[in-house]
Amino acid sequence: MPTASRELAYTALMRVEQDGSYSNIALDRLLSESSLSGRDKGFCSKLFYGVLENRLLLDYNIAVRSKIPAGEIETGTMVLLRMGLYQLFFADSVSSAAAVNETVELCREKGFGRAAGFVNGVLRSAARDRLLLPDPKKGKNKYLSIKYSCPEKIIKLWRQSYGDDLTLASLEALQGRPPLCIRVNTLKTTAQELKSSLESMGIGAEYSRSVENCLLLTGAGAIEELEQYRQGLFHVQDTASQLCSRTLSPVKGCTMLDVCAAPGGKTFTCAELMENKGKIIACDKYDSRLRLVRSGAGRLGINIIETMAGDAAASEFVQADRVLCDVPCSGLGIIRRKPELRYKPDLGLSELPQIQYEILCNASRFVKSGGYLLYSTCTLDPDENNLNAQRFIKEHRDFSPASISLPEGIERKYTEEENELTLFPEKNGTDGFFISLFRRK
Repeated sequence: MPTASRELAYTALMRVEQDGSYSNIALDRLLSESSLSGRDKGFCSKLFYGVLENRLLLDYNIAVRSKIPAGEIETGTMVLLRMGLYQLFFADSVSSAAAVNETVELCREKGFGRAAGFVNGVLRSAARDRLLLPDPKKGKNKYLSIKYSCPEKIIKLWRQSYGDDLTLASLEALQGRPPLCIRVNTLKTTAQELKSSLESMGIGAEYSRSVENCLLLTGAGAIEELEQYRQGLFHVQDTASQLCSRTLSPVKGCTMLDVCAAPGGKTFTCAELMENKGKIIACDKYDSRLRLVRSGAGRLGINIIETMAGDAAASEFVQADRVLCDVPCSGLGIIRRKPELRYKPDLGLSELPQIQYEILCNASRFVKSGGYLLYSTCTLDPDENNLNAQRFIKEHRDFSPASISLPEGIERKYTEEENELTLFPEKNGTDGFFISLFRRK
């Protein structure tokens, strides 16, 4: 009988594969409904994300051992093969026999009995000759694409934009799960108090080396189930996003506009920096997404946020001292959090820069004289990042670049203007991220 953790991982992977579900939502929902032990949940999560993070590598190792073209293998059988190969290649705690036998058994249980012999043959072949890679001499882009399970179009983009060293380091950073970062709600507690409270429950908590009131957690389990979360003592937010809010530097009593606010992390951090005094208008295109902002603000005890549904590229907003423009993007900076993003057939790389620029231009109309405008993305693509920022300055003479001061622990690894900052995961321990700051004359 296959273990329940493998069966749950299979179900979650099928939801991502067939329904287009986001990986974190698909898995978290199933885990919360399951009766698995903590240890089994850990194995299930490792297997689930391991398969997603290594999909191209696993598929290559299926293709070189299969007489059936990959495109003709049933989706369910393909997912099972990936699971079996991942256990053979990467799960040290699983014996080769268990990896093969449990996968074949699960294959039969899921109704793919006719494919059981095929699955058994591919996995036993892999157990004998282990992991295979293409010859790098026959094509570096393909070699890197298979080794790091990252499509060649992304490899080409990064090599051309950032050079080989940063590309290799970024690809290495895609491996494994990212750190869990939280922002301390300074309206209710201090970083020291929250750290001590979490540690008393056996949760590891370390101070961020670069952002104040940011903690990095280990062993936290389901965050939403923690009493500290329910009490509104923190919200989950990567260091890069916290740095983004810090760079905009909203002050107590000011008026701030966030034109693409949902789900609200940056809005909440700005409200805390403002000591919950002043006014924040949080906008998003869909009211259903703004409900997340209202819910989060209520849990955190923030009452200066007003929500407004509207199109960030065309709507009329209020005049503000600070305007945050965190635009929709291709998401290449967060694929270690959502590994399925890298396999999207269309990342929008050709259309997104213009859409982003229109949002930035519209948002700029509502910056008060002497006020600040911040443009940000969670991607690594100069067309969406630096080129949009530089185009804006050329076409908007009423704005000037505002230098970004780097906190301790944050380094520039890419040549860009002083009002621009690209964060690379392997260098700064953050998501891949871009920030650009402007001031209205």
